[in-house]
Amino acid sequence: MQLFIDSADTSEIKRAAETSACDGCTTNPSLAAKAGREYNEVLKEICSIIKGPVSAETVSLDAEGMVKEGIEFSKIAKNIVVKVPMTVEGMKACQKLTKKGIKVNVTLVFSANQALLAAKSGAFIVSPFVGRLDDIGEVGMDLIKDIRLIYNNYKFTTQILVASIRNPIHVFEAAKIGAEIATMPYSVFEQLFKHTLTDVGIKKFLEDWKKVPKKK
Repeated sequence: MQLFIDSADTSEIKRAAETSACDGCTTNPSLAAKAGREYNEVLKEICSIIKGPVSAETVSLDAEGMVKEGIEFSKIAKNIVVKVPMTVEGMKACQKLTKKGIKVNVTLVFSANQALLAAKSGAFIVSPFVGRLDDIGEVGMDLIKDIRLIYNNYKFTTQILVASIRNPIHVFEAAKIGAEIATMPYSVFEQLFKHTLTDVGIKKFLEDWKKVPKKK
C-alpha cells in the first residue's frame, strides 16, 4: 500500500520523503493557507520533493472552471493529479480532464454510489473520507470495504485513497481491506514507526551496552 502525506508544510514533507516510505502527497488551498504559502508556489516545491503523485485541488464549482484550473496545474509537474469534488460538475470535469490525459482524484466521497460514479467517470483515484464518517456516527472503514468489493466486481482500475485518516488504526484497517493508498497528516505518519515495546527494547539495549567491558 502506498502512503501519502496530507500537508502543505514542505519541511515535514521533506522529513517524510527522507524515510523513503512516503509515496505521494495530497494538498489543498486550506493546507496552503495554514502553511502561509501561495498555492502554486507550494505545489511546485512539493513536486520537487515528492516524485510520486501530488494531488492539487481545484476551487471552481463549474466543470469549465475545474478543467481550466486542472490544465494549469498539470503544467506545474508531470506527477500532478488534479483533485475535483464529487459533484455532477466535478464528474463532467473528470471525464474531460481524463480524455486530455490528465489524471484525476475525485475527492469528498462519502458513499459507495459516489465511488461507483467516480470510477465510471474515469477517475485515477477516489478519495473516501473515513474520519469524517466516524465523526457522525458511521463506520468509515465499512465504506472502504464496500468500494473495494464494487471495484473488484467490475474490475475498475480507479485506486482507492483512504482520506481523513486520524490514527494508525485507520492505516492498518485500510491495508487489510486492500486500499491502494492511505493519506495522512505527518503526525500519524510518524506514529506508524513507533511502538512502546520498541522504545523499551532500545532503552534496555543501551543500558546493557553501558555494562559491557570496554577496551582501555
